[in-house]
Amino acid sequence: MSARVLVIEDNAVNRELITYLLRAFGYEVSSETNGACGFANAICGSYDLVLSDILMPDMDGFEFARRFKAAPEVANTPLIAVTALAMTGDREKILQAGFDGYISKPIDPQAFAGQISTFLQDRG
Repeated sequence: MSARVLVIEDNAVNRELITYLLRAFGYEVSSETNGACGFANAICGSYDLVLSDILMPDMDGFEFARRFKAAPEVANTPLIAVTALAMTGDREKILQAGFDGYISKPIDPQAFAGQISTFLQDRG
């Protein structure tokens, strides 16, 4: 059975690329366009991994992470930021918000599957 991954990304091009890459490597993928919808889906779905952008409308990734990690039904699900934030201190701020890891944009298609599998292996 393949891992189920939820992608929360407001940029259509980025969302399509991430979804395409995940499916190409055999993952079952669902996606949402903002944090509020992503949170509702994450709580109702049964995902092995959640990937979230940081800068989104309605609910940004920081608020999403706080709510996600406070929800007992999903708190142990790996939550990974996929973001272009690269200023000094951004990585630490992202991890402090509750994310379990960080993948930088632009995404490197050749490295992406390895980065994702690392987070899924950690879960096992």
